[in-house]
Amino acid sequence: MSNSNDGSLAEMNQADTGALSGVVVLDLTRILAGPWCTQMLADFGAEVIKIERPEVGDDTRSWGPPWMPNADLAPGPDADNPSTAGNQRHSTYFAAANRNKKSVSVDISNADGQKLVHALAMHADVLIENFKVGDLARHGLDYASLSRAKPGLIYCSITGYGQTGPYAARPGYDFIFQGEGGLMSVTGERDNLPGGGPQKVGVAIADIVTGMYASSAVLAALHRRATTGTGQYIDLALLDCITAFGANLAFNHLVSGDVPQRYGNAHPALVPYEVLKSSDGHVIVAAGNDAQWQRFCQALQRDDLATDPRYATGSDRIIHRQALIPEVERTFITRESAYWLARLTDHGIPNGRINDYKAVFEHPQIQHRNMQVNMPDNDGKQVPGVANPVKFSESVVQYRHAAPKLGQHTREVLSERLGMEASAIQSLADRRVIAMR
Repeated sequence: MSNSNDGSLAEMNQADTGALSGVVVLDLTRILAGPWCTQMLADFGAEVIKIERPEVGDDTRSWGPPWMPNADLAPGPDADNPSTAGNQRHSTYFAAANRNKKSVSVDISNADGQKLVHALAMHADVLIENFKVGDLARHGLDYASLSRAKPGLIYCSITGYGQTGPYAARPGYDFIFQGEGGLMSVTGERDNLPGGGPQKVGVAIADIVTGMYASSAVLAALHRRATTGTGQYIDLALLDCITAFGANLAFNHLVSGDVPQRYGNAHPALVPYEVLKSSDGHVIVAAGNDAQWQRFCQALQRDDLATDPRYATGSDRIIHRQALIPEVERTFITRESAYWLARLTDHGIPNGRINDYKAVFEHPQIQHRNMQVNMPDNDGKQVPGVANPVKFSESVVQYRHAAPKLGQHTREVLSERLGMEASAIQSLADRRVIAMR
């Protein structure tokens, strides 16, 4: 079986079908959680039609610098302000979550704009949105309204706190949910050490995790519809998803009543499993069982540690962590990182460097796995991107094009999907119901 993501982009794009070929997704999301879900579906072959506000678009288009290098900056009222009319520059943040999509710019606060989106929903298999609770009901674009006309529609709503409950109406961002969902309570250095205190994760993990849950939920709903013919409503909350993400620690609390604590780079149940300082840097070491512990001691040439009864078992090493780790550190600091990485590898001990993202994309395994891809942008130039990590053997992930310009596909989608005449489309543009490139 060949690796389906090996080879050139041209070869990959020769495939004319993806796993979700023929599935149409109407994307009414912005920021990250929703767009991450719809990008996953687009990568898998779905046609994703992204609805964006005229002139402004998805909020993250303006979350720069940095900006996409080939995104043009058309003349407008204020060329340095990405939210003004005529400015088509968009950020790398936006580009990271919106490849393979079509951008249709529609004003859904306008009655005619609402009719357009309603009509597009009738041609879609899936609708995904992340408006505040109740907002789309005011426009007749909620699940109850649309499912009456199309019972097979799968409708996924993504919000901070969910559609019900005392917090349902509250807004929120990823940072808030990392705190409220418990993640920050177990992330960061211990309070009694320098730099101690709760920390958020460096990426918007609540958004990413929610997007992944949403994509799997949509796939499950599509499978059910294939056998029953009926659609359904999916209610996803960032707070729920980040709470579920911490299941192994949360489960421990529910069973024992103990409240998990922060351990910094250490592990509550494995020792040594942390970052150790070498003479010229740092190395991650993970000795996950007693056999690895013995080999770890051999790598360090510390027979005294290997035979010390205080450290004989995993439980012993947890109990005597405060005595053990300084001894390990005393040896580790004597040699450079390269020495320890090679020696630990030779002894079968899981280990690794702490790479910045420059080093990540120079990593031989990352390069072998083709985790950087080049995609054509709107002008046919090649721009880099981070690959989808899924490696299908048959339905190859395709990188059809980079993130679209705002309203780039408005004319195409209204013409092809709704059969609208050019004059009717131009009339909507003249009345600022839609915007086009």
